[in-house]
Amino acid sequence: MKQRQSLVETAHRHISIRKQCELLEVNRGSFYYEPRGEKPENIQMMEMMDKHLLHHPTEGVMSMVYYLRDLGFEVGPKRIRRLFKVMGRETIYKKKNLSKVGLQQFIHPYLLRKLEITKPNQVWCTDITYIPMKKGFMYLTAYIDVYSRKIMSFGISNTMTTKWCLEVLEAGIKEYGKPEIINSDQGAQYTSLAWNEYLAKEGIKISMDGKGRATDNAWIERFWKTVKTEYIYLNPSDNGFELLKGVQNHIAYYHQKTHHTTKQKPEDRYQNFDWKQVA
Repeated sequence: MKQRQSLVETAHRHISIRKQCELLEVNRGSFYYEPRGEKPENIQMMEMMDKHLLHHPTEGVMSMVYYLRDLGFEVGPKRIRRLFKVMGRETIYKKKNLSKVGLQQFIHPYLLRKLEITKPNQVWCTDITYIPMKKGFMYLTAYIDVYSRKIMSFGISNTMTTKWCLEVLEAGIKEYGKPEIINSDQGAQYTSLAWNEYLAKEGIKISMDGKGRATDNAWIERFWKTVKTEYIYLNPSDNGFELLKGVQNHIAYYHQKTHHTTKQKPEDRYQNFDWKQVA
């Protein structure tokens, strides 16, 4: 199975991943749970960068170059930019000519600055984060309800496609209903036609962080810090299925732990909300 999975080309120009999996008799679901690989030194650097950026989220390419050089790595800006992109952090530094790739029309204003969040499903925030593993890495996406801090849905994958983000969102909506607003960064997944069309069809307002402003999406960023420091870094997974189960268990624990800001458990704050007060 692993030998056949290795033949699947994620960037094949003419044959989709789905078709390749069918031809090779590979389960497409299991393919997406296979960790992505890189050169050992790059894996080591990305893990160190991820831990550093967790506490210094606004640092850019040159800061990482100097940081890694101080640790003994021979790196330059070109290599760090590529690793940033692999890690899904390409939105941290300013992109040139965004309008040329047809995405400018899908950049939306930040709607949360003076918004009073008073109920569940008023605002969900989402993001994608890099997950280091024993061998390789994967990505984690999640949707957090800002009022309760409950994780409404999450997913694990070795790709960062819009389709994946929408599948995870749809699972959350199916179980909990639609939020009024979804906030994200300006990543390619969220400035895509598919993302914008789906949210418009569902009547969900789109809010986006200002460029390079990690604090605009602080709720999901704090959750990444929690799950990484309390679980991911302490228990590096061998494979995607192990990672999925581990994150699932940690979220269940997180939901039953009193949140330092709300002074309530996320699950209780969400489930026990008195809807009569907003009727």
